[in-house]
Amino acid sequence: MQRSTIIRRARSVGGLAIGTALALTLAACGQGSATSEPEVTATEGEEPSVAISYMNFSANGGQEENLQAIVDAFEADNPGITVDVETIPYDDYFTKLQTAVAGGTEADAFELNYENFVTYATNGSLAELSGVDAAPYTASLLDAFTLDGAQYGLPESFSNVVLFYNAALFEAAGLDTPSADWTWADAQAAAETLTDPDAGVWGYYQPVSFFEFYKALGQSGGEFFNADMTASTFNSPAGIEAATWLTSKPGTTMPTEADGAGTPDFDTNLFKDGKLAMWVNGIWQFNGLSEVEGLDWDIAVEPGNTQKASAMFTNGVVVSASSDKQEAAQAWIEYLTSSDTMVDTRLAASWELPPISDTAKLATYLDVTPPASRQVVFDSLEATVLPPVIASQQEMQDIVGEELGNAAAGRKTVEQALDDAAARVDALLG
Repeated sequence: MQRSTIIRRARSVGGLAIGTALALTLAACGQGSATSEPEVTATEGEEPSVAISYMNFSANGGQEENLQAIVDAFEADNPGITVDVETIPYDDYFTKLQTAVAGGTEADAFELNYENFVTYATNGSLAELSGVDAAPYTASLLDAFTLDGAQYGLPESFSNVVLFYNAALFEAAGLDTPSADWTWADAQAAAETLTDPDAGVWGYYQPVSFFEFYKALGQSGGEFFNADMTASTFNSPAGIEAATWLTSKPGTTMPTEADGAGTPDFDTNLFKDGKLAMWVNGIWQFNGLSEVEGLDWDIAVEPGNTQKASAMFTNGVVVSASSDKQEAAQAWIEYLTSSDTMVDTRLAASWELPPISDTAKLATYLDVTPPASRQVVFDSLEATVLPPVIASQQEMQDIVGEELGNAAAGRKTVEQALDDAAARVDALLG
């Protein structure tokens, strides 16, 4: 299933553009629970209780106890419901989930990343959620889990991409540091001034990749696919601007592959060593950078071209369309995604960020420095861009990355590289 690049700006964007449904048939739909018959038990004078199942990947590898703490608190607040948790390693998770859904044995509620949410929402695997209170959630995160205006999932956690900068390098050059109103032109001018190859100092580092391209395309006001998702449109004037923005940096304001760009931790070490002025990367870098003594750094909202568009990576939780315990399952995922217990647990454990809109509840996160401008993490959510999604997702990503690499290396013009990429991606659409 295909989905266009979507710019999220608060709740001003409605339903998502979705193509035709995938061919997956849900044999279990309408035949009761996808897991088992409801386990309803009660002793005399007590309310009946129901056991729901929940499958996830994000607690694997050290967060199992934190997830259980949220489960325990939910069960204490909802004595009629118990939650049976199954935690699967990420590498095995989606294979197991696909098999379970095809066989009608999936959990009542389960976790999905955004890309897989699109697929499962489109093929009818997910129950529409009713009566969801939008107030606790950051609007762009909640909107990510809608389909044609209906809510089919809730945001569970997120991370995003910002512009890191070395404040000392800016000060030494007599330049103002990046601000929220910066455009590509501002960043380019600063990068050119700050680049000093003789000193091994570079002005800007942004990977030439699919993930950076769809975001830059959004920053130029472009769309990855046409409205009915039948053809690529990223080889447009906006796409050419985006690809040129990415591919013109290597060898001018950014290291080339011959310099080591693209090798593991090259950009991270360059920034840590004080040799990189601006760096487009994710907020997961905070902990590592905070341990570097003497490094004077901060963050800003990433510059845009005609508009802002920040990359957002989000996990969500959903209810199976085949579950006959949907009400209880929805109560669980609402608690998992919006309760104070969840917020406190995630922040204490540094377990990704909660998807809530009340920044007062995030004080323990915002008060930690560096970076001093940590509020930028949430400011970046005011205008976000989500990745385009098709059935052959990895093939599409590889094609776009390869053709952008051809342009960056001078093997093709930007225009030819995008035309070739569009033709190859269109062949995947069928």
